[in-house]
Amino acid sequence: MNHPALAEKFAKDFNRTTWHDETLWFVRQKRDRAIYPIPEFQELRTLASQIKDHTLSNLDNYLLQFEENARKNGVKVHWAADGEEHNRIVLDIIRNAPHIKGRTGPIKMVKSKSMLTEECHLNPFLQKNGVEVVDTDLGERIVQFRNEPPSHIVMPAIHLKKEDVGETFHEHLGTPKGEKDPQALTEAARQHLRQKFVEADIALTGVNFAVAETGSFVVCTNEGNADLGVNLANVHIACMGMEKLIPKVEHLSVFIRLLARSATGQPVTTYTSHFTKPAEGKEMHIVIVDNGRTQQLGRSDFRNSLKCIRCGACMNTCPVYRRSGGHSYDFTVPGPIGAILSPNIDLHKYSTLPFASTLCGSCSDVCPVKIDIHVQLYKWRQVVSKENELPAVKKWGMKGLAKMLAMPKVYNLGGKVARSALRILPHGMTHAKGMNPWAKARELPDAPKQSFKEWYSQNKKP
Repeated sequence: MNHPALAEKFAKDFNRTTWHDETLWFVRQKRDRAIYPIPEFQELRTLASQIKDHTLSNLDNYLLQFEENARKNGVKVHWAADGEEHNRIVLDIIRNAPHIKGRTGPIKMVKSKSMLTEECHLNPFLQKNGVEVVDTDLGERIVQFRNEPPSHIVMPAIHLKKEDVGETFHEHLGTPKGEKDPQALTEAARQHLRQKFVEADIALTGVNFAVAETGSFVVCTNEGNADLGVNLANVHIACMGMEKLIPKVEHLSVFIRLLARSATGQPVTTYTSHFTKPAEGKEMHIVIVDNGRTQQLGRSDFRNSLKCIRCGACMNTCPVYRRSGGHSYDFTVPGPIGAILSPNIDLHKYSTLPFASTLCGSCSDVCPVKIDIHVQLYKWRQVVSKENELPAVKKWGMKGLAKMLAMPKVYNLGGKVARSALRILPHGMTHAKGMNPWAKARELPDAPKQSFKEWYSQNKKP
C-alpha cells in the first residue's frame, strides 16, 4: 500500500487522528518555547549547517581520521556497505565475543534506540539467528511487543494512547486488565527491563554524533537505558550511519544545544553520554554504515538531507504527517525528512512520499541544521515524473492539463464549462468521491458567473 492508501486508513479513526495531530503540535509548541530564550538560536542553526556542509565535503578524510583515532582508543571499527552486511557484522561480533564463543544456550542482547538498525532490519535478522533482542527504550519496547515499527524517530509509540499501552502490557507483562495509569505502566516496564539488563550478554546502541578528532562518540537519551546496558554487558556495539561525523569536540556544543530543543523542547537530553574506549576486560565495536548514503551524497540536489540529526522537528510541525501517522510512510524515517531520504533507497516503492506534503516550508523553518526539505520534496517530484513513476491518472492528467494551459482558448472554454457544471449539476455528482477526491471533506465554493479575466476585460479602465 502506498502513502495515500495508508494515510486514508489512519484517518478513518477521526478521534485518534485529531489526538495525534494535537499531541504533535503540542511538542512543536514546546520547541518554540524552548528556543525563544536563546537569542543566538538562529546563529546556532547556521553554524550547525556550515559544520555539516564542511564535514560532508570532506567526509572521506574525516571517516579515516575517526577510524584511526578510534582504533588507537582500543575500539574495533567495522565498515558495512549496506544493511545486509551490517547485520552480518553484528552477528559475527556477537558469536565471536569471548564470553559467548562456543557457548550453548540463548544469547541475550539489550538495545537502545537506533534508527539505523531499524533501517537495516537488524532485530528480525538476529532473532532468526538465535539472538534474543530486547529494545530497552520504553517507546521502542512498546512497539516491539506489538510487532510494529516505530511511527516517529524520537517518540516511537506516539500513535498509541495510554489505553493501548495498558492492553499491550496486560498481554505481555501481566499488568492488571484496564490499567492505564502512565506511572504504573512505566514502573511495570522498569521492573521488566531491569532483569533484561542484568542478563544481557551484549549491549547495542546507536550514535548521535561521532567526533573525528578523538575517535569518540556520543549517545543522547532521556531514560538512561543506553548507559545501563553498556555498563553491565561485556560487549558494546555502536552502529552509526557515516553521516553522523563532526570534525571536533568543540563542535558538539552547537549540536547538543540544538538537538533536544528541536526534538522535545528540552534544554538538553537527560543523559548525554560520551564513549571513547572500552572498560578494562570489555570490548567496544563501532559499525560504520553506508546503505545508500554515498549515493545521496553524490546527488547535488539532495546531499543536504545527510545533515539530518534525527530530531523529528519536521514531523512535529508537518500537517500531513500529523494527520496521516508515521506508519503511512512505510519507511524507517517517516515525515518530511523521510520523504526525501526514502526515494534514494527505492524510487519505485516510495514514489508517492515526495507528494505527501503541502510544500508549506514549515519543515525547513524548524530544521536545526537548515535542510531545505520542502525544496528537495519539490525536486524529488520532478525526478519521480522524469523516471516515469507517477500513477497513470496523475501522469496523463498532468499532460492533459499542460496542453490545456498552453492553449488560452481551450482553457477559457474549459473554465466556462466547469463553472456552468458546478451551478447546474446536483451535489451528488460534483462531490462524488470517484470524481472529486478533494471534496471528500470540503465544500466547494459557489461557482462565479465569470472568470476574473472576463471581469477584468469588462471593467478595466481605458
